[in-house]
Amino acid sequence: MKHLMNPLDFSVEELDKLFALARDIESNMPKYAHACEGKKLATCFYEPSTRTRLSFEAAMLNLGGSVLGFSDAASSSATKGESVADTIRIISCYADICAMRHPKEGAPMVAASVSGIPVINAGDGGHQHPTQTLTDLMTISALKGRLNQLTIGLCGDLKFGRTVHSLINALVRYDNVRFIFISPDELRVPDYITEMLKEKNISYEEVTQLEEIMPSLDILYMTRVQKERFFNEEDYVRLKDFYVLDKAKLALAPKDMLVLHPLPRVNEISVDVDDDPRAVYFKQAQYGVYVRMALILTLLGISVSE
Repeated sequence: MKHLMNPLDFSVEELDKLFALARDIESNMPKYAHACEGKKLATCFYEPSTRTRLSFEAAMLNLGGSVLGFSDAASSSATKGESVADTIRIISCYADICAMRHPKEGAPMVAASVSGIPVINAGDGGHQHPTQTLTDLMTISALKGRLNQLTIGLCGDLKFGRTVHSLINALVRYDNVRFIFISPDELRVPDYITEMLKEKNISYEEVTQLEEIMPSLDILYMTRVQKERFFNEEDYVRLKDFYVLDKAKLALAPKDMLVLHPLPRVNEISVDVDDDPRAVYFKQAQYGVYVRMALILTLLGISVSE
């Protein structure tokens, strides 16, 4: 039984197959409309989510399956002290596959170790967010036509941003990828990431100014400063508007650069950017449904014939 805890659980070859399946789903939705009839997805979300939870639910419903679960720890038996391990043992009796989000790093891994059904990590603390990474990779692959030979700028909260950490770990497996980390000193990418890049001899640069590196980017991956990851309000208020991508800054970028964002957006991308063809973050969210449909089918071992 296969689980998805981090993006490296799938080889590059397995990712190619997953993205090919997602692209086929995008082109032939009716073909997959009954693929998961009789199957149930449990969404166990111990912290709030809009896009991730609803995209999982949309994915399963698009496949003809059904969904059960909870959207907040307060509406689960966690409030009574039930452990994650016991919860997933129970969920295994009710569902065929589970997507779990948890504020504690490693909680989905604990669940997977005792689960009777495949478990998908839908985000654990500031650690990993593998299905967002699969979404990001598919978006880049579909719109750029490649996942190699890229200069990728990651901007904003690089310290706590689990989407950033997951994406870097996934992209280092592709040839000639260069990273530019754009952040204030307080939100720099963790040392374990830069040490890993040094060990793999992968080019990276750390800067504080967004404008100066815009002309050299193939991808700009914006992130919000996450209020929920801060221990005090003062630091959050001081840093929350450190970067704002607007039309003036975007004018400095190449005509074929793509702007991605895992969403939700707060102030870091001005709404006047939304109509620019380089702004693909809403299309990115749509790709997330196709990727999660492909992932559910893959983990359940379901193939759909012509």
